[in-house]
Parts: sequence; C-alpha cells; structure tokens
Amino acid sequence: MSDLAALEAITEAVESGAGLPEVVRAAARALDASLAVTDATGSTLAVAARSPAEERTLLSGGEGVESVPLRVADNVVGTLHMRTKGKPSAPMRRLLLTMIASEVERVRAPERVSETASADFLRAVLARSLSTDELTARATELSLSIEDGASMIVARAHPQAPTDEGWRGRVRAVAERGARAVASHSIAALSERDGAVGAEVLLLVPGGEDALAERAGDAVLRELQATLPGYTFALGRSRVTHEGGDLPRAASEALLAANVAQGSREDAALAFEQTGAYRLLLSTMSENPSELQRFYEETVEPLVSYDEQYETDLVLTLETFLEADGNVAGTAQRLFTHRHTIYYRLERVRELCGLDVSSSDGREKLSLGLKAMRVLGISSAGGPASEAGAEGGRVPRRQGRRG
Repeated sequence: MSDLAALEAITEAVESGAGLPEVVRAAARALDASLAVTDATGSTLAVAARSPAEERTLLSGGEGVESVPLRVADNVVGTLHMRTKGKPSAPMRRLLLTMIASEVERVRAPERVSETASADFLRAVLARSLSTDELTARATELSLSIEDGASMIVARAHPQAPTDEGWRGRVRAVAERGARAVASHSIAALSERDGAVGAEVLLLVPGGEDALAERAGDAVLRELQATLPGYTFALGRSRVTHEGGDLPRAASEALLAANVAQGSREDAALAFEQTGAYRLLLSTMSENPSELQRFYEETVEPLVSYDEQYETDLVLTLETFLEADGNVAGTAQRLFTHRHTIYYRLERVRELCGLDVSSSDGREKLSLGLKAMRVLGISSAGGPASEAGAEGGRVPRRQGRRG
C-alpha cells in the first residue's frame, strides 16, 4: 500500500471515532505490520497482532520489534511497539507516530485503580450487597465519576479449543481495552459468579448518554472479536442509569441481556431494550431466582436433559414451532425436515413435559419455560449459543442428529 493510501486508511479510522484499537488495526493493515501501544505506565492500550504469541513478542520487545516513544509536545504519553515486513518512509513514520500519540492522549486511560478494589466493587454491585450510601462511597474511593450516569455491560467468551491457562484474564483485559477506547474511566472485572461458564466480564462505563453506552458495547465486542479468534461471544448492555443506587439494577439488566444473547440464533450482543418479553422476568431473576429455576425445572428441563443424553433437537424444535405461531409446516420448512418428524418431536415434548403444544395453556407454559431457561443463562446441548463463526456470529448446528 502506498504511503498516501495508508495515511488515508488511518485517517478514516481516526475520523470514525471508533477508538484507539481500531486506529492501530488500520495502521497495522496499512503497513502490513504487527503493532502494540502501551501507555506511559506500561499498560497495554491496543494490539494488532496475528496471534497471542505475536502479541507477547511485541510487548516483551522480542526479535525484530522496534519500540518508539509516542510524544505529544515534550510529554511521552506511551510507546509504539512494531514489527514490520518493510520499512515505512521517514515522513510516513513521523505522521504515524504523531497520529497514534494524539489518539493515545485523547483516550489515555487514567491511572489504574487497584484491580482488586475494582473487582470487589463490581462483584458487590452484581450481588446487590451494598446500600446506596455504601455504593456511592465506594465509587468515590475508586475515583469513578458516575454522577452524570453510567451503564453496565456483561461480556462472555468461550474458547472453542484448548487454550493457555491465563485466558480468562486476557478476556478481561481485552474487554476493558475496548470499553476504555470509548470511555477512558471504564473498569472491568471477572464476575466469578456461581454458574458462570467460560469467562464472564463485568464492565462499568461512566457517562449518561445512551449513544456513548452503545458505542462502548460495540467497541467491547469488536475488540473481543478482533483479538480472540476461535472464541464465541455473548454481550449484554443495560440502560443508562442516572442514580448510583440503580447500578445493581443495571447490572441485572446487562446479565439478563447477555443470557438472552447467548441463547439467540441471531445476535451476539443485545441491549436490555432489545430483549422484548424477557424484560418482564427481570425482577424475578433479581429477587427470586429460585422461583424462576423451579418454573424452568417444571417445564422444559426434561427436554434439555433429553437432548443432552440422546443428541436430539427437541428444544430447538419447540422454539422454532412457537416462533412459527404453532404452524407445523412452517416449522418443518425452517428446520429443513419432514412434517412427520416435527409431529414426532412434539409428541415427545408432550410425553416428557406433560404439556401439550396443541393447547394454548401448554404453549404458554412452554414459552415461559424457554424464556426462564434463557434468563437463567441455560443453553440447550449443542444449541445455537455453543458455536460461532470467526466474526462472532452464529453458524448452523451440525446436521444428521437423531430425534
């Protein structure tokens, strides 16, 4: 790529407002290089590398890596670590350093608060274990500016192949990097919630604008997808809250949205406003999850267990049947199977659950049971949330299964 074309690509990334990580990726593509940016304290702000091993080489100053200070006036705001196949011209190099330094200065993360203190605070928010006064005091101690508003994000990642031992911490760091590209005071922590599968990251994004919260969610998902190939993702984002005492409610909203996104065949990320009828179950999930669990057990849990044991598709068939407004022919068409197979599966549903899809009461209870399953974050075996394409989207399940 010519210097002019490379400069244009980098400039477009800056002007788009997508944040430092996207600017660095654009620069890496333009120069056919691997790049990493650290701030003045050594914290990693952005990486564009072909693999985790390449990232480690960049950040450790391995063979062929050049580390150049990033300056704004007389102040060193960070360092650019690069390994290039070719050598950019002197003018291009200078412009690249200047543009990245300016972007670092614009979005530079504040001095990092203790990761332990941040994690304790976020986990307490999710657990609703702080009073409003305690929550406000702890936020002040962490120098979190939530007076103008804030939103919560829950981001999940699941590796599709064995990976290194510290992968959960890496997911947290990548998710935080994405959020900080938009809102520099954002904090993140692994939730360590009972029942959480894979890596589950809690993020608090200060700011009272819906557009900023949306951009932060987009940036987190984009950074996860760009940095962690071979993973599947699910992300939920809360509404913006303008009262510190409402942060626990926002955390519950983000968790519910992430659960619904994880069970979706279409969306890797959802805002709470996009969860539709699932929103009605938020208070039950937050205040009486055991009741929600009991309702799930009394309705669709037998189907989930049967699918796990016999590798059948009863849950998927039931979901599709309800989405098709109880039309068997429409269900068969969507699942690319014969109507007789659908009739057989629905009869198995009746036998296992004791609920008949031909009755309005049966359909209503099964529909609510499926919603309870999603709100609780339970995925059926081999279901749509367990596989994903390289860009984080869903892919069809394997064919040829029984039932």
